[in-house]
Amino acid sequence: MSHTPHTLAEELPEYAEAMVALKHSDAHFARLAERYAELNEEIYRIEAELTPASDETAETLKKQRLALLDEIAEYLNKAA
Repeated sequence: MSHTPHTLAEELPEYAEAMVALKHSDAHFARLAERYAELNEEIYRIEAELTPASDETAETLKKQRLALLDEIAEYLNKAA
């Protein structure tokens, strides 16, 4: 179990500049990125045992984060 946050910039480093620009110019992308950050923080807090949660809850959140990461990567591919 990793206690390291999986930020978008770490997960998709090749899109770092595009993400910064889209966060300022595209409200939909900004919402996706914000939701990803929220999920990521919640998962980090669970893994670091700062927030209690069942294994099932943690796995559900991880699946949501992965699905959102896929959606963001697809969005970035289309925007490129």
